[in-house]
Amino acid sequence: MSDENLLNLLNVNPASLTNRERGNLSELGFMRKAASFGFAVAKPWGEGERYDVIVRVDSSCWRVQVKSVVVKSRGKTYYRIKTTGGNTRKRLGTLYTAAEIDFLVAYIFPEDAWYVFPASVVEKRKAVCVTPRSKRSSFEKYREAWGLMKPAPAAVSKTEAPDTGDPGNGALAATAKAGTI
Repeated sequence: MSDENLLNLLNVNPASLTNRERGNLSELGFMRKAASFGFAVAKPWGEGERYDVIVRVDSSCWRVQVKSVVVKSRGKTYYRIKTTGGNTRKRLGTLYTAAEIDFLVAYIFPEDAWYVFPASVVEKRKAVCVTPRSKRSSFEKYREAWGLMKPAPAAVSKTEAPDTGDPGNGALAATAKAGTI
């Protein structure tokens, strides 16, 4: 699979698309990008959930809300990513929560850039403003941060005995420490 720019691949001007069409294109682009990393992707049937895509990485499943931006905010140097869902006609929207989504992923069309935000970063915000390649932007660390979707290695439980190499899972070491050998 080529890593070609989504717009070049489809020869489409995103500004000429409706919000729904652009959203569908962004979701498709996200699924293509996630699959290129070896993630399994699924699209829920219908529009009843607060997330757009389900991503499985190893044994973890993530609920992902996909957003996109076509232009910078008028007179600004940044792109404004809306982090709410719902009624857009009245500029109202419902904040996403970590109980509803695990990640909000945004595609910036003019930059061909993806931002991968954990839900905890966006759940109390109506928007996130990003300035690609800016060293001062606190959100730049989320640009192309696909590794955040990889589950952390499992930690050894405090109740588990350390592996000492004996088949008794530490029983030989415990017996030696007690002085019975």
